[in-house]
Amino acid sequence: MSKFWMYLREKFINYYSPLWGAGIHARTIDERTIRVKMRLTLLNRNIVGVHFGGSLYAMCDPWFMLILMRALGDDYIVWDKAASIKFIKPGRSSVTATFHIPQEQVNEILNATADGEKYLPTFTVDVLDEEGQVVAQVEKLLYVKKKNS
Repeated sequence: MSKFWMYLREKFINYYSPLWGAGIHARTIDERTIRVKMRLTLLNRNIVGVHFGGSLYAMCDPWFMLILMRALGDDYIVWDKAASIKFIKPGRSSVTATFHIPQEQVNEILNATADGEKYLPTFTVDVLDEEGQVVAQVEKLLYVKKKNS
């Protein structure tokens, strides 16, 4: 995917209906870091008045894949393969999550896929409330493979 399309995707992703409807807003910090925030609203709270679990997961869904797609470029296939979420405590305020893939991990993925083999890296992120307490922890398993291999 060209850098132009990646730029447009980042600028308009906050208007993607599943994110927008849940009040999820993403901001790119740098090429390998994205910070996501979700306020507690009538549209994303559950029957007991805390963040709906599906919205907590939605705020964490695409980011590791998008960061890795940008880092690896057009010569690689990157897909979400599996995910899990652990609810630690009720989310009663705005929540944030920071998604980051260090360059060392990108290099590890490049080395592991250089011969055309698939690679399944795992990433974890904590969802934090306004006091910095962990509300949920999300683990994502990605599928990465060099194209035409």
